[in-house]
Amino acid sequence: MSGHSKWHNIQGRKNAQDAKRGKIFQKISRDLYQAAKAGDPDPENNPQLRLVMEKARAANMPKDNVQRAIDKASGIGGAKFEEITYEGYGPGGTAIMVSALTDNKNRTAAAIRSAFTHHGGSLGASGSVSYMFDRKGFIEILREGLDKSEDDVLMDALDAGADDMKTTDETFQIYTDPSAMTSVRDELQKKGYDLDTAEVRLFPETTTEVPEEKISQYTGLIDELENNDDVQDVYEAAVLPENS
Repeated sequence: MSGHSKWHNIQGRKNAQDAKRGKIFQKISRDLYQAAKAGDPDPENNPQLRLVMEKARAANMPKDNVQRAIDKASGIGGAKFEEITYEGYGPGGTAIMVSALTDNKNRTAAAIRSAFTHHGGSLGASGSVSYMFDRKGFIEILREGLDKSEDDVLMDALDAGADDMKTTDETFQIYTDPSAMTSVRDELQKKGYDLDTAEVRLFPETTTEVPEEKISQYTGLIDELENNDDVQDVYEAAVLPENS
């Protein structure tokens, strides 16, 4: 029995690692698609696409997967994808925005509506929660290996056109007007910075704490949304209680 148990544990860990790896590849595929769609499918002429391709290499993503995502953006293969945003309320009235990339709107809408319903939430009409979020450019630089002080990075970011910068133990987080994200990104890359993230995101203006009795429902909803192959990003105007 102990041998069987050991094999079961090893297999369980492998399955969990595979699932995590698959989720990373899924996210990178969507980023590749967006970057190629927004600019040139040739990375030589598209700095954002080059950035995402570097992430793909760092994650050991197969080259076929990378090329397939770029081909989708170029219309190769016949399928046409479009970006759709859904707005809804999670358990406890928490505001949630879901960004999806799909080749079948009906399938995606049904799956997202089902996820909200199954976990005690509800899908809302357009504009029902979007006013609770700010759209900003977001650029992240890793501290590790960077030979510059916090003041140097801040001055370079402001000179490039950024609005603000926050820091963590691991990163410098730079915020821009959405329309300026591309130019700020390009200027920072010209200054020699390796960017870990460069994209436009939604940030909640205020957050609501999830009631303790709703935590299980809430986390179940977020997990189901994030595990949907069509979902690109989930933005939450909510926080979990500190002791949860």
